[in-house]
Amino acid sequence: MTRTITSLQQALAGPPEEAAPLLLGNILVSTIGDEVVRMRITEVEAYKGAEDPASHAYRGRTDRNSSMFERPGTLYCYRSYGIHTCANTATGPVGQGWGVLIRGGEVVEGRGLAERRRGRQEELSNGPGKVCQALGITLDRDGTYLFDPRSAVRLEPGDAPEMVVATPRIGISKAKERPWRFVAVSQVSQ
Repeated sequence: MTRTITSLQQALAGPPEEAAPLLLGNILVSTIGDEVVRMRITEVEAYKGAEDPASHAYRGRTDRNSSMFERPGTLYCYRSYGIHTCANTATGPVGQGWGVLIRGGEVVEGRGLAERRRGRQEELSNGPGKVCQALGITLDRDGTYLFDPRSAVRLEPGDAPEMVVATPRIGISKAKERPWRFVAVSQVSQ
């Protein structure tokens, strides 16, 4: 089933643990200059602000995490381990600090460009830092609205996966037991 921009906006208006699986199968697009990469989202994780000690928004709004508190569909970019840029989209009502981390994807257009950005041909986007590197997303994209057709980074509707698997979150030390990591079934075995 193909979704619409309106249905994506409605999905992101809900809690992150409900919005996250609805992002799977949609297309994250980066247009930097005249170079385009499209990536089907295959793995995400939900983070629930003040209710979630693993969330960057757990202790409230700061200059660094302020994009998480904006309208659903606002891109929150941050540096992980001082090396990798990672990207989330804000969810829920403005002011909540809820978000969904884009953990993995499949390049469906612009593979050659993604390979050049990553410096390799394999494992282009099987991790949140790799996703951003393949798409060319840097910290200066923080605050971008993903539903603005003029944005350098945007979200386009795609087909929902046939099945989604929920697992505990990975790569964190707090509240990792929550089953808020969602993976498109075709990606589980890879």
